[in-house]
Amino acid sequence: MLIQHLPLLCSKRIILASASPRRAELLRGLGLKIEVVPSTFAEDLKKSDFSSPGEYVVETALCKAIDVTRNITVVDGGKRPDLVIGADTVVELNGKILEKPQDEKDAFNMLSSLSGFQHKVYTGVSLVLLPSIPDPKIGDPPVVRTFWEETKVEFGNIDDIAINAYINSGEPMDKAGAYGIQGIGGTFVKSISGCFFNVMGFPIHRFAVEIDQLVKSAAFPD
Repeated sequence: MLIQHLPLLCSKRIILASASPRRAELLRGLGLKIEVVPSTFAEDLKKSDFSSPGEYVVETALCKAIDVTRNITVVDGGKRPDLVIGADTVVELNGKILEKPQDEKDAFNMLSSLSGFQHKVYTGVSLVLLPSIPDPKIGDPPVVRTFWEETKVEFGNIDDIAINAYINSGEPMDKAGAYGIQGIGGTFVKSISGCFFNVMGFPIHRFAVEIDQLVKSAAFPD
């Protein structure tokens, strides 16, 4: 899986194109040495252009990774990363995509709509591997691997008092769907089907499978 590849991976420069402390914590928990370089991508893709939330989050994740890949080579004087990881997470309820709440009222509306119902969490991941020695004339194209995971989450019934108290805690404001399953927001969750870590923002099992395949295919630069 992943553990046997750690000596190789720890010799590479790996960039996480995300400001999410949860994603960084999960990746470092796998034993990876990562640098965090948040993307400046506006995350303004038109949702109606995509046939599913999965396709939407994958494209956003790819845009984040490409943005950081382009910018970091300039900032670092051309020192290239070996792997750039982009990720994006959304919540979907009855066909509507819920991202991070814009304000406390938005958070309240999101949590109220999730109360007592099942929703889906989608995380898209983009892995961009760059060649170690690009051709000076035409360059070498990166290897790009994208995927997304879906997890079903059911909330119990939440009253307005609990919702307001949760909002006052500050926890929901930087999270898709206005809740964090790894924090006090996890008390709202009645059941889950699928990857727990996907709801946190990064599907570590699927990531390990994809990395394993990439290493075995010799996609990583020497």
